[in-house]
Amino acid sequence: MNSNSLAKIWFTPTRGASNWLWLSIFVILLDQATKALVIGTVKLQDTIALLPFLEIVYLENTGAAFSIFAQASGWQRWFFIVLALGVSVVLMVWLRRIRSDQRFLAVGLSLVLGGALGNVIDRVMHGYVVDFIFFHWRSWYFPAFNIADTAISIGAGCLLIDAFRESGQEKKAGRKASGASPK
Repeated sequence: MNSNSLAKIWFTPTRGASNWLWLSIFVILLDQATKALVIGTVKLQDTIALLPFLEIVYLENTGAAFSIFAQASGWQRWFFIVLALGVSVVLMVWLRRIRSDQRFLAVGLSLVLGGALGNVIDRVMHGYVVDFIFFHWRSWYFPAFNIADTAISIGAGCLLIDAFRESGQEKKAGRKASGASPK
């Protein structure tokens, strides 16, 4: 495969499902608005109880999910910025390449894209990601997270469901093509 073929595969001007980018923009705006609200109203590490199992707590996460690498020497900020931007480019190209009727896949990609960019904005502006949603039940505590993290998690779930659906449809189509009856 030559470089022209590769360029056509990745950059062929098609619309695909890029009309779902509004969802990414919505996630970014909601994420940044809620983080600004928390920064403006809650002191660092203070908590506001909303329900017996849910609190708002203002935390600054210099690491990744579950604060992995939070104690590193600072390299992680730039690593995660570059990684998220690279993933975002791939997701945007992927959105343009899929069929417009692949809605579940488009929603998943758009949510992951919006979440990734929401957290990148934090890393660029602050050097850390603002986390503030804190769930707990009795002695069990889930690490604090934010709207961007929620979008990434829901988007990843959509991608998994879409992959299982596609796999099931391919198996069904294969059985029909071979004339085999379903088991």
